[in-house]
Parts: sequence; structure tokens; C-alpha cells
Amino acid sequence: MPALLVTGGAGYVGSHTVMAMLEQPDFEYEIVVVDNLSNAYRAEGDKKPVALLRIEEMTGKTIQFYEVDIRDKQGLNEVFGKHDVHCVVHFAALKAVGESVEKPLEYCQANITGTCTLFEVMRDHRVYNLIYSSSCTVYGEPERLPLDEEHPTGRGISSPYGRTKYFCEEIMKDLCASDPKWKIISLRYFNPVGAHPSGRIGEDPNGIPNNLMPFIAQVAVGRLPELKVFGTDYPTIDGTGVRDYIHVVDLADGHVKALQLFHRNEFSGFCPINLGTGTGYSVYQVVAAFEAASGRRVAAARAPRRAGDLAANWAAPAAAARLLAWRAARSLRDMCADAWRWQSANPDGYRG
Repeated sequence: MPALLVTGGAGYVGSHTVMAMLEQPDFEYEIVVVDNLSNAYRAEGDKKPVALLRIEEMTGKTIQFYEVDIRDKQGLNEVFGKHDVHCVVHFAALKAVGESVEKPLEYCQANITGTCTLFEVMRDHRVYNLIYSSSCTVYGEPERLPLDEEHPTGRGISSPYGRTKYFCEEIMKDLCASDPKWKIISLRYFNPVGAHPSGRIGEDPNGIPNNLMPFIAQVAVGRLPELKVFGTDYPTIDGTGVRDYIHVVDLADGHVKALQLFHRNEFSGFCPINLGTGTGYSVYQVVAAFEAASGRRVAAARAPRRAGDLAANWAAPAAAARLLAWRAARSLRDMCADAWRWQSANPDGYRG
């Protein structure tokens, strides 16, 4: 059976994408996940992370799992040797903007070195189809809004994280130029939030969350005392940062749609596609929506701007509609309600 290799498939976006794929009635691939568990949890005695075990319970399907770091060339070679890999969906990366400012070497090692090692192994095993987990941070400081795929990349990128995503995209362009067999779809995410509507899988970051929605949810559930609002003097509607928040299930559906591009004979080379809603919301607007969805008050305190943060960005998602027949379908209220369902049912995340 042909295999779909998912790097970082036990993480937040990766696990929701695995779920979305296995929910397809005619899904034609065996799912093989490699993950180093740096941001995923496996209970003592279990062979697989909790998120993947829950997906297996909900779908009745089996996921092959290997605890492998993408920088481990021998480990990756062994996985490719055991499965008939036809396509790779590459999520594995460190992903916190603020943390990357403090740990640039670690981000370069994981995100760039690891990605190059993965590409070497793919080439050695003659696997040339790739869906890459990219980011709107490649656009840097927006020259115009909304951001479309024609917007320049690499200019004014404010964090090492964003630069690692940009550099990886440049490497992928060079790969495609060097060999026409490569077919690479780079999905540029905006801000994934929410959880699967079952409440069984969701976002479970290690330590204090770096992203807004899990921070809000952990305050609402009583796990953290208050939300820190980093920057209240931006030139936005209420002084707080504005972002294009997209439901993680919509994002996962975008990956399912992207897989279908590989069946088109005319498709080749490097193809960047934004995945966003086209609407921006401020921090305070998200807090208000979460309070309405959860019925809980979210205490908030002002804090200085974080290094690497931008004032505002949101997507122009027309290319995704044209190329993938995909549009975000879920509202901000849906995002908040599903995030709260997950957090309230799992107050300590997967460790609960």
C-alpha cells in the first residue's frame, strides 16, 4: 500500500491533518508518522503518542509511528526502507517566534538542517512529492494587506523562525529548478487555532504557551492566572496585534485538498499557497469571542511587545480557492468554542 509520511505528525497541526486524512472514506494511503516528541506527549508504557492513539480510537484505523528526529539520517532511511512512501507532508519544526529570537541556532538546526536531511533521504529513495508546512512569516513586514502569494518574501522578516521558513522555501525552489521530478506545495499558514470538534485532540504546548489561543484557554480553565497581552500600542483597531486566525480543522482540510494536486499531470515545481480566512482579529477581539464561547472571564494584563512580533497581517486566500477548491469554513466563534471544548475536557492537556 502506498504510504504518506508525516513528519511532526504527533504535533498540533500534524495530528489534526492525520485525523482529517483518515476521516476521508476513500483515503488511499497508509499513514506513517515520524516525530521526535519534542512537542508531543507519550504516556509511560505506550508505544505511540496520546494524540495518535486517540485518532486511532476515533477512526478505527492504524497509524505507523516512529520516534525519529528529522536530523537523524539513518533513522529516516530505515523508515523509508520499510514503507512505500509516495509523498511527504513535512510539519516537523520548532515554531515559536519569540523563542526563536532567544535560540536562533536551535531553530536553524531543527528547521533548516533537519529539512535538508529529510530532502536528502527523499531524493535517495526517489520520493519527490512534498507538502511543506510554511508560514506567513516568510512575507516579513507587510508592504500591503491582505498578503497574497505575489507579495515579496524574505524582506524585513523579524524573527529567526520566519527566516528558517523563508530559507527552506528558497532551498525548495532550487531543488525544483535542479530536477523537474520535484513537486512541492508550500502551504503558508496564518494562525492556526481551535481543536477537533470531538474535544479529543487539540493544542497542548509544553510550558507557558507562545501562541494566543492556548494561553487564553489555559487562563479560562484556571491553569494560568492571567493572559499577557504583548503590545497594546500597535497602530491597530485597539492597539493589540491583529492576525488572521484559522481553525485548525480548516487548515487540515487544506492539506487533504493539496494532496489532490499531485494527481494533475500539469502540476510541477514549487507552488506556494496561503491558508487563511482573509479576516484579521485583534487580541482583545479574540479574548471577547472566547469569553462569549466559554462563559468564562479571561483576566488580561498588558505586557511589552515581544521581539519578532508584527502589528498586523492577514491573508488573501484566493489562490487556495482557485488551485485547491478550498475555503475556510469555520468562524472565530467556532474556533473559540472548539478550543474551549478541548481545554475544558483536558485541563492538563494530554497528560491529564
